[in-house]
Amino acid sequence: MKKFFRWDQLSIGLAMFSMFFGAGNIIFPLAVGEYAGDKNLFAIMGLIITAAIMPIAGVIAMILFDGNYRKFFGRLGRVPGFILALTIISLLGPLGSTPRCIALAYTTLKSAFLDISPILFSGVACGVIFLFTVKKNHILTLLGWVLTPLLLSSLILVIIIGFISAPSAHHIETGKLTIFLHGLKEGYNTMDLLAAFFFSSTILNILRMRKSKKEREEDNHLATAFRASIVGALLLAGVYIGFSYLASFYGAQLAISGKDELLAAITIKIAGPVAGLLVCTTIGLACLTTAIALISAFADFIQKEVFKEKVTYEETLIGSLLLTFFVSTFQFTGISAFLSPVLQICYPGLIVLTLLNIAYRLKEFKPIKLPVFFVFGFSTLLYVIS
Repeated sequence: MKKFFRWDQLSIGLAMFSMFFGAGNIIFPLAVGEYAGDKNLFAIMGLIITAAIMPIAGVIAMILFDGNYRKFFGRLGRVPGFILALTIISLLGPLGSTPRCIALAYTTLKSAFLDISPILFSGVACGVIFLFTVKKNHILTLLGWVLTPLLLSSLILVIIIGFISAPSAHHIETGKLTIFLHGLKEGYNTMDLLAAFFFSSTILNILRMRKSKKEREEDNHLATAFRASIVGALLLAGVYIGFSYLASFYGAQLAISGKDELLAAITIKIAGPVAGLLVCTTIGLACLTTAIALISAFADFIQKEVFKEKVTYEETLIGSLLLTFFVSTFQFTGISAFLSPVLQICYPGLIVLTLLNIAYRLKEFKPIKLPVFFVFGFSTLLYVIS
């Protein structure tokens, strides 16, 4: 009987989990659990829809377009499609998610034991990211076989320790529907659907580079990427559930000033004096692996689509990291304050775009511009009113 998952598919699935799992994937499940308390089940259902299921829908959609984001976004029109793609990759790269990873790493390490300036930390972090990213053909191997097992081990250990002696979750009076919708919207902040559009093409390109002509003829790389995405989604959902319940158990006992302090506070609470090393390992690995994937995708897009390969990948990467360094100095709270309204407006439209593109490839359902632009406009109006 043919196995549904091969070892290379599992490896890529681990790499996808590692790419997706960054600053937002740590903080926002914790924030959801702290908010939801004893009604966390409803909150995590909403979170999983937007932060695990929809990213997989994004991967599937891109697979159906063979990882070609020009064709994917181009259905909205050449200029609108390019502007939307550029906006998304910029939010994932130096204008949002990547500096947010660095800022969260700094906040957490500072809570544990680190005592250096945020500017120095950001500079060192960008240097490390450059070293891991400059040879982009090694990214998949590095993430799949080295960093991801260490990351998963750290995350699982935190969850197990927390569940062993967990108190009862604090009671929340808020209604179940409100809790569910809160979890649904918090899933926007993970930015995983946005990442899926570009991680899919990155993984497909790496698969093509790694395989010989004979191997490409014998193996369906689209099926490999699809099955790997299932592995990644299951891992994400499992960690989301574990972390959100940790926060629902311990959140009421914490004295913190911001969401970015949640993980360090909870880890120190449940693990005691040894928590420092544990926090460093977990946050450092999660933020590093995601930042590597994000900045690599951004630099590749800018070099090919904006500069038309007139500038080298290395030069584009250096420029990207310099901008990342500048934005990271605003720290987690400042970056989130900028990202939140943008995501509230953009995410519903991107969900509709994803589903309609899947319907187009599978059922030849052609309407796209009117429904997508309508949802973008409607979500903008709702945000302004609220």
